[in-house]
Amino acid sequence: MGDLQSFAVALRRTQGELNRLVHGFAQAQGLHPTDVQALAVVLDSPEPLTPGRLREHLGLTSGAVTACLDRLEKAGHIRRTRESADRRVVHIRYEDGARAAARRYFMPLAEAADRAREQFGPAELSAALRFLNTLNDELGALRVPRR
Repeated sequence: MGDLQSFAVALRRTQGELNRLVHGFAQAQGLHPTDVQALAVVLDSPEPLTPGRLREHLGLTSGAVTACLDRLEKAGHIRRTRESADRRVVHIRYEDGARAAARRYFMPLAEAADRAREQFGPAELSAALRFLNTLNDELGALRVPRR
C-alpha cells in the first residue's frame, strides 16, 4: 500500500501529463489553458452552468471569466443563452462541433486510459475510481481564494 508521499508524487505526475495535453489543445485551438479548464467545467457540469458558478469554480474574477467566455464563444467552443423565465440568467452551453474537435484531440488520452484500465481487475478499478471520486470531492470542498 502506498504512502502519502507516493500518492502525491503520482498525482503530480498525472497532473503534469494532463496539463501538457491541455496546453497542446489550447495552443492548437488558439486558447489559453484556463479557457480549456473552463471548457472542462462546462462539459462536466450536471446542470446548466452560469458565468457566476464558473467564476466560483475557477476562482477567477468576473472580468477574467467574461474575457474567457468571450474567447471561447469567438472560437466557437461555447454559446451563451438567456434563460427564458428570467432573461438576466445566462447559461453556458458547449457547442457540438467543438465537442467533436475536443474528442478528436483527446482520443489518444482516452486510448491510453483504456490501455491502463485493461491492466487491472474489476475490484482494483472500483477501488481506484472510488479513491479518485473521494479525492475529487475533498478537493472540490476546498475554497480557492478569489483573485
